[in-house]
Amino acid sequence: MTEEIAKRDAYARDIQATVVRSETGLVVLDRSVFYARGGGQPGDTGVISWDGGAARVVDTVHQGDEVVHVIDGDTPPPGQQVSATIDWERRHLLMRTHTALHVLSGIVWRDYGAKVTGGNMEPGEARMDFELESMSAGFGREVEGKLNAELVAGRRVEVEFLPRAHALADPDLIRTKVNLIPGSVDPIRVIDIEGVDRQADGGTHVASTAEVGAVRVVKTESKGKGFKRMRISLDPSPRGAE
Repeated sequence: MTEEIAKRDAYARDIQATVVRSETGLVVLDRSVFYARGGGQPGDTGVISWDGGAARVVDTVHQGDEVVHVIDGDTPPPGQQVSATIDWERRHLLMRTHTALHVLSGIVWRDYGAKVTGGNMEPGEARMDFELESMSAGFGREVEGKLNAELVAGRRVEVEFLPRAHALADPDLIRTKVNLIPGSVDPIRVIDIEGVDRQADGGTHVASTAEVGAVRVVKTESKGKGFKRMRISLDPSPRGAE
């Protein structure tokens, strides 16, 4: 099992680790600062280096309990001590994007009673699907104004690990279908954005909504009855902690 640093400290950028398993094109470490792709968030990229060699990490994925670093370059042997460094600029933009999506989902649930049915993100851009019957012509601008007001308020973003039984009893988490998380997952990781959104989530986030920066709703789409889509784009200049 790989120790996943990002799930507890999203601001960690590099670590020392030991190669557990390697073969052409992939490396598994005993501990990783890289986020493995999942929940709509792409896997991290970066560099793994060691005495006499280095390789670019072009993607990071899960294989069972292991975090697999997909590499382009030389392959370090098992037992090798390495330095693992993420592409921080890309990761931080993904953190900002992910937090913006959570605030968006919280607002649409609070003000319009609509659940999230899907979503996906790339650095600085994302989409979210909602169980909405209809959207007015001005819906996107209306939501954009509410979203930016919540972001600039600087609400705390906290990570919690709850025993599964407690998580299943939390009405906010039931809304976000925590019961669909495999029974083997215990405790359950929860992201709590102060006063706005609370849901089970495995991804990386900024520590305050003020760090997200300005967000635009660039498009709203009707994909059918009860299926509406919203696309957002972030200001590329980050705010707050670096």
